[in-house]
Amino acid sequence: MSLFQAIPGGNQPDDRGRPLADRMRPRTLDEFVGQEHLIAPGKPLRAQIERDDIGSLIFWGPPGIGKTTLAKIIAKMTRADFIEFSAVLSGIKEIKQVMADAERGRQYGTRTIVFVDEIHRFNKAQQDAFLPHVEKGNIRLIGATTENPSFEIISALLSRSRVYVLKPLTEEQIVVLLRRALEDGERGLGAMNLLASDYVLRQIAAYSSGDARSAYNVLEVAAALAADKTRAAGKETQTPVAPHSAEKAAPPADVSGAHEITTEIVQDALQKRVLLYDKAGEEHYNLISALHKSVRNSDPDASLYWLARMLEAGEDPLYIARRIVRMAVEDIGLADPNALSLCMAARDAVDFIGMPEGNLALAQAAVYLALAPKSNALYTAYSDVQQGVERTAAEPVPLHLRNAPTGLMKNLGYGEGYQYAHDMESKVADMQCLPDNLKDRRYYQPTNEGVEKRFRERLEEIRRQRAQATKTESEQ
Repeated sequence: MSLFQAIPGGNQPDDRGRPLADRMRPRTLDEFVGQEHLIAPGKPLRAQIERDDIGSLIFWGPPGIGKTTLAKIIAKMTRADFIEFSAVLSGIKEIKQVMADAERGRQYGTRTIVFVDEIHRFNKAQQDAFLPHVEKGNIRLIGATTENPSFEIISALLSRSRVYVLKPLTEEQIVVLLRRALEDGERGLGAMNLLASDYVLRQIAAYSSGDARSAYNVLEVAAALAADKTRAAGKETQTPVAPHSAEKAAPPADVSGAHEITTEIVQDALQKRVLLYDKAGEEHYNLISALHKSVRNSDPDASLYWLARMLEAGEDPLYIARRIVRMAVEDIGLADPNALSLCMAARDAVDFIGMPEGNLALAQAAVYLALAPKSNALYTAYSDVQQGVERTAAEPVPLHLRNAPTGLMKNLGYGEGYQYAHDMESKVADMQCLPDNLKDRRYYQPTNEGVEKRFRERLEEIRRQRAQATKTESEQ
């Protein structure tokens, strides 16, 4: 007998004590809601399951979308032993024990599916421990992860597995699941005789951010609150009667009727929305990327939205402030030189007054940047300079640009031929300031956006004056 199999005749857990989300797990693919791109008839994963040829799989997607449930359905449909691991609680010792049991089971014709939740939390050595058993076919590994497998799972394991990307559930799909839970008298809340409008269920769905587990949890709390409210209302309607009164007390209100889940009850159950966010994970980079690109595309509404998504999820406001400063110099540049000053002021405001008061300073900066004229001319120029520094010879500074604080330096020609611009009528000298190998190179190409248009006109004037000075010098 495997160490991980249920003991025959043992006491079975009471379903009533299990969370609603666990009780309502779909038991078949037909009950499963969502992921139609994978498990609808004819789709790749369903075809693999029906052929009983799944191999090892990695399910990648956000929490509460059915990764564990899908693994359990696969185990049931393929008639395999199902062993569930948590990467948070298990180590090498447990892995080796399970692998030994699976290898013995295979000798007797038993197939084993090992499901590893949050497989990205296993380190390299722990992930390596699965490899020989996956290769020999002792186990079929199904890993679930909320993080990008490319970064979190070793390449050897990835190459032996097929990665399926699972999508967040839509609001409509979550409403279907919630309605099913309200009506299911066996596993759900049907026995409680609850009423809830589609609007109320959509409220829960919207706050769950595609996480069915979170939506079930809210519904379960809301159901209890609704029942409590109905009972409390029944007690309040009873008429108190003095002991000597000949009148009979009014009967208590009927509390056997339906309990309605209202918007107010849902708000009480929610308290505060929990947003999906991981400061060190991919979602962190996805959101800051969305903010930056919305600013670059001059969309103040999207900029405010992505900013709020990060702040309300608990992102470090100073991190956002640093990134906003970067946006000012990368995407606005000299088209609006005030942008950098305003963003630095926002950073100082956040540092000075803290949060949540500082969120408006960041919002002001984000909207200003979104509406400011855009230019990446400075960013492009500096990138070109970086490449020039890296790819061209590091020629010495021209002698006429060098200081000559000693007599020896003067004798060596330091400073010879230098032209002091302030002595020129045009304030522009005909003097080469780049090394010889780059003397005609132009890096900064100002645009016609905002203030930079004036800089462009000034640069053109400087070039005309320099050309005129060259012509005059040649005529002399």
